[in-house]
Amino acid sequence: MRCGFTTGSCAAAAAKAAACMLLTGREKTEITIETPKGIPYTALLADIDRKESEVTCAVAKDGGDDPDVTTGVLIYARVSFEKGTEQRVVIEGGKGVGRVTRPGLDQPEGKAAINRVPREMIEREVLQVCEITDYRGGLRVEIFVPEGERIAKKTFNPRLGIVGGISILGTSGIVEPMSSQAILDTIRVELNQRRAEGHDDVAVSPGNYGLDFMKKTYGYDLDRSVKCGNFIGATVDLAVELGFRAMLLTGHIGKLIKVAGGIMNTHSSESDCRMELFAAFAARSGADYKTVCRILDCGTTEEALWILDASGKRQKAMDLCMERICYYLDRRAKGMLQIDCIMYANAFGELAKSRGAEQWFIL
Repeated sequence: MRCGFTTGSCAAAAAKAAACMLLTGREKTEITIETPKGIPYTALLADIDRKESEVTCAVAKDGGDDPDVTTGVLIYARVSFEKGTEQRVVIEGGKGVGRVTRPGLDQPEGKAAINRVPREMIEREVLQVCEITDYRGGLRVEIFVPEGERIAKKTFNPRLGIVGGISILGTSGIVEPMSSQAILDTIRVELNQRRAEGHDDVAVSPGNYGLDFMKKTYGYDLDRSVKCGNFIGATVDLAVELGFRAMLLTGHIGKLIKVAGGIMNTHSSESDCRMELFAAFAARSGADYKTVCRILDCGTTEEALWILDASGKRQKAMDLCMERICYYLDRRAKGMLQIDCIMYANAFGELAKSRGAEQWFIL
């Protein structure tokens, strides 16, 4: 699988190239930088615009074999002379680069969403050009992404309180294909943001359907919730690490029934014993042999629920399932986090909930 390069690497490469052209007066077609991971990145330059006092150029984002919505997008840098005699690099975000409006993120409120490591990369690469050309003054670097505002609507930025565009990201400078780290980093950011806003409790759901269920059933504010994807166990760990007191997990039975078996990464590539667990709870609730066998042959938990409902054992089985979900969540938290849970299905709505779950919706 081929690795790609982050928006931070693209911004640093564009900034270095623009600085080089500004200070040498010579046009370049490509530029090489070193990523924080130590892997060199040679970027082709696009849309070069050279003027006497400023130079602009772009680098196309390369997501490798793990492309996202920013792949192929042009990341621009405009480098100009900064007034004064001090050697420094001033980094700003322009059109299409988001601006931070809430606490708890990598950059403070009001700043452009160009994270710390990309800022360090840009500064290092530009200063390297200054040293080579013996330039002792200051330079201003503006990073902008003409398509950024449109693309940002497909990212987590609106939920995070980053408005007006995408973020310039990356800690290693490299995009690793099929990596789950980016998802975990996003979960950490959202949890950390809630802690920074002064909250010691957090509502979590694997995805949008769970958040929509909470809104429709309980009128719960979606902006107060965090999506954890399949990483339920890791999210519990992060909540403990960040010092949360309580967590509410709301999810569809298709995912949460796996937690009832102690499975904390619910991706189908990691595990899929939904029907076996479902059949076990049906049997324990008193369902007959024929019902249990029919459940084992089901393809989805929604289908199995109709069979279980017809047997008259649905509620008892779901309550038993919830007991085991809570057992494994508490076991993961090691007594350091109070966890409640609500489980639902599309056809039946709420299936079961832990004893303290309703307390979350009392104003």
